[in-house]
Amino acid sequence: MLRQNLQFKLSQKLSPQQIQLMKLIQLPTQAFEQRLLEEMNENPALESGKDEEEVFEKDEFDNNDEYDDYEGSDNIDANEINIDEYLSNDETPDYKTQTNNYSDDDDDRESPLSAPVSFHQDLINQLNTFILTDDQRDIAEFLVGSIDDMGYIRRSIQDIVDDMAFTQGIYTDEKTVSKVLHIIHELEPSGVGARDLQECLLLQLKHKTPTEYVELAIDIIENQFDAFTKKHYDKLLQKYGCSQEQLKKAIEEIEKLNPKPGGSFTGNNKITENIIPDFAIRIIDDKLELTLNGRNAPSLHVSKDYQEMMQTYKNSKDKSHSQKDAVQFIKQKLDSAKWFIDAIKQRQETLYVTMNAIMHFQNDYFLDGEETSMKPMILKDIADMVGLDISTVSRVANSKYVDTPYGTKLIKEFFSEAMKNNQGEDVSTLEIKKILQNTIEEEDKSKPLPDDQLAEILKEKGYPIARRTIAKYREQLDIPVARMRKKI
Repeated sequence: MLRQNLQFKLSQKLSPQQIQLMKLIQLPTQAFEQRLLEEMNENPALESGKDEEEVFEKDEFDNNDEYDDYEGSDNIDANEINIDEYLSNDETPDYKTQTNNYSDDDDDRESPLSAPVSFHQDLINQLNTFILTDDQRDIAEFLVGSIDDMGYIRRSIQDIVDDMAFTQGIYTDEKTVSKVLHIIHELEPSGVGARDLQECLLLQLKHKTPTEYVELAIDIIENQFDAFTKKHYDKLLQKYGCSQEQLKKAIEEIEKLNPKPGGSFTGNNKITENIIPDFAIRIIDDKLELTLNGRNAPSLHVSKDYQEMMQTYKNSKDKSHSQKDAVQFIKQKLDSAKWFIDAIKQRQETLYVTMNAIMHFQNDYFLDGEETSMKPMILKDIADMVGLDISTVSRVANSKYVDTPYGTKLIKEFFSEAMKNNQGEDVSTLEIKKILQNTIEEEDKSKPLPDDQLAEILKEKGYPIARRTIAKYREQLDIPVARMRKKI
């Protein structure tokens, strides 16, 4: 039996230019600047700064003429190119619109970067203060090389012995390596070279000035580590027969220790990329004012030299084959430059209108800074306000930062789902999380509240939340379970 089926399939295919524009929109300020440099290096027809003599009118960026698809320019007859399209003497639009309150000098100051000694090099330097044999030094340097960035050696002594034999040709035994490891344990920061957290804490405690509480802390970590990590304080009180105050003092000594000694080394900190806000929101006369970082709106123009090349070709009576090839190349670069300048402006406008909509949607929050003033807001809310695709709004929100009177915020943090309170009103999940966090901060730490009691408290405050939802929000806030929040 034969069947005939007729299917209609509707698909939307983005052009290469549209894809490039979407990628530009997604870039935060610093990455955008890098992309701009790459484009200028690749396209000599694109130049920075304002050219007083050679600039284009806004209309010329509409790209509506038959030659704007520069990707197929290899097949274009040079004789058909309208040279005058590329020889305008009009004024380029000023891309630094009202969205930019930055001067040319803003954000150009660079902090000098020091070249600190690395964490591992500092440990090697410390070894120079010890009297070591050549063999001991070789082993010590290998051990230092085995220390991770957090300050731990997470390998067994036997593995280290085998590794040295296979990779370094250093033949030794576990006893010798263990002795050298004791030397490593004398290095600073205290606790470095430990095999696990328990050993790390012990090393730090043993470097402290001995007191009654330090001695008790050493005994706890050495012999009752499991009970300590699980906060079984009643068991510890019974085991040591000490007072609650004595145990509290001993635990305070432990809490002062650094579980990641390598991470505290200033020279080990990686140089991280500074967050450059893409927007700034200020309160002026009780009203919000939004500005776009001027580094997102560079002044660009098409190369005067390239236009002159087109003029030379136009004036030439005898147009050779090589000249025709050259003018096709020049046209491609000019079209590419014009498109990129227009794409930057589209990016600028997209960023501004999107953030402006978010600012007005969350007007109450930006005026008072209270997270409880945050309204439920999803991507579709903003997309409908500005007439953009949800995917475009997402690109802006996921990678951009805004400088507010309350600190620099990642824009996606302003989005949240809605839940109903006991009055049937929509409230933001961010508001509920803030109330949950405040409730936990105010609890009696000797008797922290389990999730079911937290659910009851929030219900009394007008937020009927299930216990499993409380657990989910608590984990998202990086707050441990009640037992782990307990303090003596």
